[in-house]
Amino acid sequence: MRLVFAGTPEFARVALAQLLQAGHEVPLVLTQPDRPAGRGMKLQASPVKQCALQHGIAVAQPLSLRLDGKHPADAAAARTALEAARPDAMVVAAYGLILPQWVLDLPRLGCLNIHASLLPRWRGAAPIHRAIEAGDAETGVTIMQMDAGLDTGAMLLAESTPIAAADTTATLHDRLATMGGRLIVQALDLAAGTGLTATPQPAEGVTYAHKIDKHEALIDWALPAEAIARRIRAFDPFPGASTQAQGEAIKLWSCEIDSFPRLPDAASGQILSIDDAGVRVACGQGVLRLTVLQRAGGKRLRAAEFLRGFALPQGLVLGA
Repeated sequence: MRLVFAGTPEFARVALAQLLQAGHEVPLVLTQPDRPAGRGMKLQASPVKQCALQHGIAVAQPLSLRLDGKHPADAAAARTALEAARPDAMVVAAYGLILPQWVLDLPRLGCLNIHASLLPRWRGAAPIHRAIEAGDAETGVTIMQMDAGLDTGAMLLAESTPIAAADTTATLHDRLATMGGRLIVQALDLAAGTGLTATPQPAEGVTYAHKIDKHEALIDWALPAEAIARRIRAFDPFPGASTQAQGEAIKLWSCEIDSFPRLPDAASGQILSIDDAGVRVACGQGVLRLTVLQRAGGKRLRAAEFLRGFALPQGLVLGA
C-alpha cells in the first residue's frame, strides 16, 4: 500500500522499519520537530526521522495540524504534503500531535493507530509504564481505527503478552514495539485482502494512562514494598525512581521483595541492614532490598560496588 507514517520515538521507528521491509510504499513521514537532548543539549532528530532519512523518505515536522490553531502555516503545509502523498492509509504510532478531522478523513482507509495496550485499558500517553505500575498480569498491542476521541476508536487487531516479574518499561517496550510492527503489517495485509473487522471498544474497563511526570519518580516509602518495586520497574528507563540519601538524589534501578523482618518501630524508608546482597529498607508494608543504585552523574552499580563509594549507614531514613 501507499502509506503516510506518523510517529516519533523508537517504538514508532520499529513499526516504520517493518512496514518498509514488508514492501509498503511510504512517500511521507510526519514526526515531531527536532528537540535538544543529551548533555550538550544539541538538537537531535527523532528515531523516526532518522529512519526516514536513511530510506530517502520526505519528512514533515509541523508544530500543529490544526488549520485554525496557533500554527496555521505549519498545518497548511502539512496538508499540502499529505494530499500530494495520496495515501491509502495513514499509520500512526506515538506521534505526539492530535489529528484533526481533516487528517482522519484524508486517507482512503483512514488512520490506523498502533497502541501499546489492550484497549480500552490504558488509553493515553503512558500505557506501558502504567500497566507495570498497576501490577497488570498482561498487556499487549491494539491496532485501532482512529477517530476524534482519545484512543476511543474501533479495534481492528489485538495481541497480548504476559508482564513478567522482572519486566521493566524498557524490556516491555521493546517486546511491544516488535509486536506492534508485526501487527500493523498483518492489519494492512488483511485490509488489502479479505478486509478488517472493526470491533467497538467496550464501555467497561476504561482506564487512562496519564503522562509520566518527573515528580512521580520520588519514592514514597510509606507505600507497600510490592507497590514500590512495581514503580521502580515502571520508571526504568524514564524518569527513573529516586530517593534522597545523605543530601543527594539516588536513582533506584533494581530491587527485590525481601523476607528480612521489618521491626515494628522502624520508620518507613529506614535502612534495616546492608550487605553485598543489597540495602534492605523498611516500607509501609514489608521490606525492599535495593540491588542496583546510581548517584547523579554516575553509572548504575550493583549494591556492593555502589556502597564502596557512597555510605548508606544502617538506621538512616531514606527520603527524610
